[in-house]
Amino acid sequence: MAAEGLEDLSGNGELEDPSAMEGSEAPAPPPSEAPEEMVEANGAGAAAPPDAAPPDAAPPVRLADPPAFSMPSMPEDEEGELPADFERLWKAASDTPNDFTTWTDLLQYCEQESHMTASRRALAAFLARYPLCYGYWKKYADLERRSGYNDKAQAVCVQGLQAIPLSVDLWIHYINLLLGTLDMNLPDSPDRIRSVFEGAVAAAGVDFHSDRLWDLYVEWEKEQGNMRAAGAVLDRVLRVPTQLYSSHYDKLKAHLSSHEPQEVLSAEEYEELRAACRQSQKAERAEQAQEVEEERPPGEEEPATPEDHDSEELMQKIREQVVARRDLVYQQNEGEVRKRWHYEDAIKRPYFHVKPLDRVQLRAWHTYLDWEVGQLSSDTKDPGQEPTQEAQEEGSEVTPPAQETPAESSALVVATDDHRVRILFERCLIACTLYEEFWTRYVQYLEPHSVEEARAVYRRACLVHLTHKHTLHMHWATFEERQGDLSEARRVLEALETTLPGLAAIRLRRAGLERRAGHLDQSEALLREAVEESREKPALHAFYSIKLARLLLKLGHNASKARAALQEGLEISPDNGKLYMNLLELEASGDPRSAAGAVQECVTRALAAPLSPRTKMAFSQRGMQYAEDYGTSIQSVLAIYQDHQRLLQELNPKKRSAENGDEEAEKLIKSDDGSAVAAGQQVPPTMPHVPITTPPPPVMGADASAQGAYGAYNSWYQQPQYGSYGYQNAWNYNQGYYPPS
Repeated sequence: MAAEGLEDLSGNGELEDPSAMEGSEAPAPPPSEAPEEMVEANGAGAAAPPDAAPPDAAPPVRLADPPAFSMPSMPEDEEGELPADFERLWKAASDTPNDFTTWTDLLQYCEQESHMTASRRALAAFLARYPLCYGYWKKYADLERRSGYNDKAQAVCVQGLQAIPLSVDLWIHYINLLLGTLDMNLPDSPDRIRSVFEGAVAAAGVDFHSDRLWDLYVEWEKEQGNMRAAGAVLDRVLRVPTQLYSSHYDKLKAHLSSHEPQEVLSAEEYEELRAACRQSQKAERAEQAQEVEEERPPGEEEPATPEDHDSEELMQKIREQVVARRDLVYQQNEGEVRKRWHYEDAIKRPYFHVKPLDRVQLRAWHTYLDWEVGQLSSDTKDPGQEPTQEAQEEGSEVTPPAQETPAESSALVVATDDHRVRILFERCLIACTLYEEFWTRYVQYLEPHSVEEARAVYRRACLVHLTHKHTLHMHWATFEERQGDLSEARRVLEALETTLPGLAAIRLRRAGLERRAGHLDQSEALLREAVEESREKPALHAFYSIKLARLLLKLGHNASKARAALQEGLEISPDNGKLYMNLLELEASGDPRSAAGAVQECVTRALAAPLSPRTKMAFSQRGMQYAEDYGTSIQSVLAIYQDHQRLLQELNPKKRSAENGDEEAEKLIKSDDGSAVAAGQQVPPTMPHVPITTPPPPVMGADASAQGAYGAYNSWYQQPQYGSYGYQNAWNYNQGYYPPS
C-alpha cells in the first residue's frame, strides 16, 4: 500500500536486515484482550448522520503492496546478563513459535524486568513472526524513545507501517512521535510532518474508521496557522465515506464561518466565487436602480453608486456559495456511506488475532467483498442493500445514515471502485490473515489486472504470514508455472519442502513439475530419492515405489526398472496389497505369450503373503480371469480353477467363524444376485478319488452348493476392492462356457 517511501520519512537512512525473518501466522488481541487504543483505532461510536451526496472524487491513490520489511538493527547497550527466567521463556517461545501465549509471556516478563537487551530481542523476534500486532510496534517504539534512541524509535514505526500500512492507530503514533521529537523551529520539520500526513491518508485515509487520522491532520494545519491547508484537508475528507462523515461536514462549515473565505479557499476558487458573487450583486443593484429610476420624481439627482469593494455582504454570499457546493458533496458521500453501513456494522473484529473468527464473521467479510467487487460491474446497486441476516449481529453502538434522498441520483464517483476493492481486501487480510481462502480470493482478483501484484500477494502470504500452509504455497507454485517461470515455481516448492519435510504432496508436485517440463530424469530422481528417504516408513515407501514404477513404465517404457521398483517395495512391505496389485498389472500388461508365467507367479506370491482374505480372493480371481482370457490350454484353466476352489474352502466362512469368531465372514461369498452359501451351509469338498474336470451343471437344492461357490466367485469379482482396479464385468462361467455334463 502507501508504505513506499517510509524509510525516507524516518530520517534514518538504510536499515539493516535482521538475521531471521520467519513469519507464520500473525495475531492481534481479541475484543476482550485488545488494548484500549486498539479498539479505538478501529472505530467505535459514530454520530447519527444527517441528510445529505459527493462530488468529483479526489485523484485515487494507487494501492501498492507492502514491501518486504526488515527489523532495524538495534544499538549496543550496556546491560550485561539477561534476566533469570529469560532463557527459559525464550526457549519455550522458540520451541513452539506458533504458540502465541508463550510469546506474550516472554514479552510481559521482559516488560516487568525493564531490561533493554531482553526486551529488544523478544520484541524483534515476536514482530518478525507476528507483524500485524500494531500494539507491540507501538511498545517497541516507546521502548526506544524512553531510552533516548529517537531515531531508532522512528525506524521501528516505519517498519511497522511497512507491515501494516492500514493501521490508523500506528500512523497516529508515528506522527505524535515525530511531533514530540522533531525541532519544529527547523524549516524542513513542518514539511516532513506534512509529508507523513500525506503518506498516512494515502495509505489509510479511505478506511471506514480513519476519522481520527483526518481530524489530527486538520488540527495540525490549524496549529501551523495554515487555514487554507486545513480547509483543503476538510474538503478531501468530505469525499471519503467514513464512520463519522457528518462530523467532518460540521467542522468544515464551522471553519468557513469562523474565517474569511480568502483565508480558507484556494486562490482559484475564491476568485471564481468572488467574481460570480460580484456580478450577481451588480445585477441586483442594476435591477434595484431601474426600479428607483422609474419611481424618482423628475429633476431629482441620481444617488451616488456605492464603491465596488469586498463588503461583508459579498463575503456572506461567497460563504453561502461554498456551503452550497459542499452540500452536494456531502449528500453524495452520505449515499456512499449508506451503501456500506450495514456491511461495516457486521464486522465485529477488524483487527488481527490468532484466535479464530466465527463463521458469522467470515461470512460477513465474504458478503462485503462480494458486494464491493460487484460494484465494478454495476453502478445501480441498491444503496440500502444489506448483507444476509446471518452476517449481522446485534449490539451496534452507531446509528445508520438517514434514508435515501433525491440528491443521490447524481452518481459522482468518490474513488475508483478498483481502489476501494483493494482497500477492502487489505482490511480483510488483517482480520482474516490466517485464512487461506481470503488470500486466494485476493490473488484471483488481482491476477487479471496485474501479475506482479498477484505475485506480491503470494510472497507476502507465504513468506510472512502463512509459512506452514502448504496448500497456499503449492497454489503459488502453480501460479508461477502458469506464468512460465519454472525456476520460481521450483524454488517455491523446494523451500516449502525444506519447511515441511516428508510431505508427500510436495514431493509429488515437484516430480510433476519436472515431468511437465520434459525433465523425466529429474522427475525419476526425485521419486527415487523419496523412496530411499522413506525406508523407515513402509506405507510411505510403498506409495513412492508405486509412483516411481508407474513413471518408469508409462513414460519411461522400461518394464524391468518398474518391476525392480515394485519388488524392492515388497521386500520392505510384504503385506502391502497395492504393491502386489501394481506388480500384477505390470506383468499382465506384457505379451500374454511370454507373460503368463510371470502373472501366475505374481498371483502365487500374493496368495502366500500375509494379506487379508478379501485381497487374496481378488488376486485369485484376477489370475482366473487372465487364464480365461489368455490361457493356451483347457488344462491350465482348470488347474487354476481348482486352486481357486481350494482357496474358497480355506476361506470357508463356517471354519473361520469357528476359529476366529468372525460373524461377518459369511459375507465373503455372498453374491449381489442372491446366490450365496447360506449361514451354516458348507461347500462339500471334491471327492479325492474323482478328479474334477469340469464345473458341475446347475442343479437345485443342496447340490447347488458348487454352483453357489461359483456364484460367489462371480460376486467376488464385483466387489469394490477389485472393481477399483478397472475390471467391471463379472465372469459368467455358468452361462455356456462349459457344456453341462
